[in-house]
Amino acid sequence: MKFNYLVRNPKGETQSGTIEAPNQSIALKTLQSRNLIVIRLKAAERMSLLSRKLKIFERVKRKEVFVFFRELSILVGSNVPLVQSLKALAQQIESPYFREIILGIANDVDGGMAFSKALSKYPKIFSPFSINLIKSGEVAGQLQECLDYLANYLEKEYYLISRIRGAMAYPAFILGAFLVIGVVVMVMVIPQLTSILIEAGQELPLSTKIVIAVSELVRKFGWLVLLILVMIGLAVWRYNKTKQGKLIIDGIKLKLPIFGKILQKTYLARLSDNLNALVKGGVSIIQALNISGQVVGNVVIQRIIWQARDEVRMGHTISSTLEKHKEFPPLFYQMVKTGEKTGQLDVILAKLSSFYNKEVDNVVGSLTQLIEPILIVCLGAGVAVLVFAVFVPIYNLAGAF
Repeated sequence: MKFNYLVRNPKGETQSGTIEAPNQSIALKTLQSRNLIVIRLKAAERMSLLSRKLKIFERVKRKEVFVFFRELSILVGSNVPLVQSLKALAQQIESPYFREIILGIANDVDGGMAFSKALSKYPKIFSPFSINLIKSGEVAGQLQECLDYLANYLEKEYYLISRIRGAMAYPAFILGAFLVIGVVVMVMVIPQLTSILIEAGQELPLSTKIVIAVSELVRKFGWLVLLILVMIGLAVWRYNKTKQGKLIIDGIKLKLPIFGKILQKTYLARLSDNLNALVKGGVSIIQALNISGQVVGNVVIQRIIWQARDEVRMGHTISSTLEKHKEFPPLFYQMVKTGEKTGQLDVILAKLSSFYNKEVDNVVGSLTQLIEPILIVCLGAGVAVLVFAVFVPIYNLAGAF
């Protein structure tokens, strides 16, 4: 339950906000444990069922998160108190959902909670990487530096993901349009031509017979095929939610032709970035490996990282674990080994991050240039087959008369 409160702090200043607790008694004890004098405490109005359902579908965009950290870094760097900075930013945020979250964080911090702990209440928005990096900044007294680094990291990750999605959007649109047009032709055009060709009693080429058979299948059982595809999609989605399914599907992703290499380099760039930021922020290497495994985005890579974490606990090196797995190329673990031997692991990780980010950019750029001619060839071949299958028999029929 949520409770609205009005309290007075030890300095005599009044504060208001919202607190979550199982009941009013626990909410009162929680506020009093923060050395606050409670003036008013009452249950917040319950949301309607419709509001709750709408709340489930609300999301905070990646761009909103890194812009928030960027602006917060500027305000904190200008010596504006953290609570005041959070409340000022909340007024500028367009999304009511995100604004409510930031105000809740501001109230928690104002009530004496650490900023990193307040962020951890929203794990779907703020990753363990972000929370632990800010926590290290709080401990080291370098919150502004950590916020600035975090904003740069999240911005770089956002634009990388956007570029990859942008590269895939064009071929997806073209293939989708071709599929829709193909279905329309199979359902509306081919049946009319088929009746003419059959009535003529002419022997049809194999390609024409195949097109007619496909047309019949689409018209009579198209709904069934669509239903089966949807069921397969749902089954894969549900299977991906299980531990075993996630492990198998993530393994398949890394083995995909072309895209597997892009994903592998993306994961390695993310791992290098996360480890570098956490090690530089003063986080222990074991904790840094644990956090990096959580946010790397692939269960196969995650298991290897956590295995390296366990090996480090027993006195072994990170590179000795990585070199046993083909998911990590020799360049990566050799560079890590050099960093461990020279005591400059953070420097090496920064170089690896830069290298793999450039590699992803180059691969995506090359793929973008190749996609258009490949699509033109594939669509041209599809149209040629359709034309040959339909119009050649009609031409022969016309020639017979």
